[in-house]
Amino acid sequence: MSTLKRFFQDTIVYGFATVLPRLMNFILVPLHTFALGTAGYSINTTFYVWAAFFNVVLTYGMETAFFRFFSHSKEKAKVFSTAFISLTVTTIIFFLVVFTFREWITGLVDLQPVYFNYLLGILALDTLVVVPFAYLRAQGRPLKFATVKIINIGVVVLLNFYFLWFVAQFPNLSPELVLSNYTEADKVGYIFLANLVASAVTFLILLPYFFNTKIEYSYSIFKQMWKYGWPIMVAGLAFVINENLDKLLLKDMISPQVMGAYAGCYKLAVFMMIFIQAFKMGAEPFFFNHAKKENARETYALILQYFVIAGSLILVVLVVYIDLFKKLIIRDEDYWITISIVPVVLLANLFLGIYHNLSVWYKLTDKTRIGMYISIFGAIVTIVFNLIFIPIIGFMAAAWATLAAYGSMMVISYFLGRKYYPVPYNLKKIGLYLLISIVISFISYIFFREDYLTGTAFVILFLASIIFLEKNQLRRIMS
Repeated sequence: MSTLKRFFQDTIVYGFATVLPRLMNFILVPLHTFALGTAGYSINTTFYVWAAFFNVVLTYGMETAFFRFFSHSKEKAKVFSTAFISLTVTTIIFFLVVFTFREWITGLVDLQPVYFNYLLGILALDTLVVVPFAYLRAQGRPLKFATVKIINIGVVVLLNFYFLWFVAQFPNLSPELVLSNYTEADKVGYIFLANLVASAVTFLILLPYFFNTKIEYSYSIFKQMWKYGWPIMVAGLAFVINENLDKLLLKDMISPQVMGAYAGCYKLAVFMMIFIQAFKMGAEPFFFNHAKKENARETYALILQYFVIAGSLILVVLVVYIDLFKKLIIRDEDYWITISIVPVVLLANLFLGIYHNLSVWYKLTDKTRIGMYISIFGAIVTIVFNLIFIPIIGFMAAAWATLAAYGSMMVISYFLGRKYYPVPYNLKKIGLYLLISIVISFISYIFFREDYLTGTAFVILFLASIIFLEKNQLRRIMS
């Protein structure tokens, strides 16, 4: 089996593990937007913005550091144990600090105390399973990884439908314990409760990994992992800013309703996000494990080329059928006022995916600090662009800020990568596919909106062009 064929197969499995949960979660968008309204959806979004922020702080780059050292270390059990103990201890310290200053922090994050308690529980459980999940990926066990992820999201989906729909529609079939504590006015709280239960179930499933590993702690290993990981943590915080600050600013600078509508329509870009996440899950361990192979750089170049091809096709399809997805996924028309952000956000996330590909150079050369600086630069672009242009052009400024941030990060990473770890990327082909997909998307959205016959012709033409240009290479990969 060719190396690339194995990579694509593993990525498909990891993709399934990522796509199916995300799709199941995507099913919740119509339920949430219908049950909550734009103001309630604003609370839901705020909760998960802070969840993303604290998750990065609590894991402090340990997941990527684990891959880096686990793949090369002869003491793999010690690397696992050190990473797990480190995350457990720092999580306990974090919660002691939060408990001491809980009133001030609760006000800072703008969440009700009960919601904040849900948030803390989810963060603790999710942090404790970071290393077991990373271990499954590093050991090449995508099926086990996928199964646990699917169980997690299955619990989330079932409980969401139960509390937000079933109890209200069929109260006679619900137990008295649920009905006596059920309130229509606090539906958003049930979303957080569902997440907490799912995190607890996941923790219990992975609990055997904690007991089957010999407890060994190496301070020297921790120092190396910390040195490697803390710039990734800072880069992760910058990514949270790039991805989520716009929503908080829209809430404060315009209104919670506009922020809720923006966050709802942002979900229509989920298919591009799923694709990027699926790729990242399969690619990160592959990049480390394949680094010493003779043809490693040529392989990385080819992977980026096919990433761009797939991402460009997703961009075209989603833009062509954007109004169908809008009506199918977001039934409440109050959300549609922000639908124009979707094409821009889709392209921004495609640029982000390319950046993740290009980031191989600083991860393999242990120059994660430079990656941190790139992410900080992107965060500065996000902050400045939003603060200047939201008062001028409203919510569209948030979408354009995301595009500017990820686009600039992509370009900077490419040129720095040429200096520190040159990879022979085929810029002509990559640029051609990007250009064609952007032009088709622009023409379709501006001139042929809801003209699905013409739009479908665009999709078929683009797909036929890909097959024609790549047929020989595809045969070699699959042979």
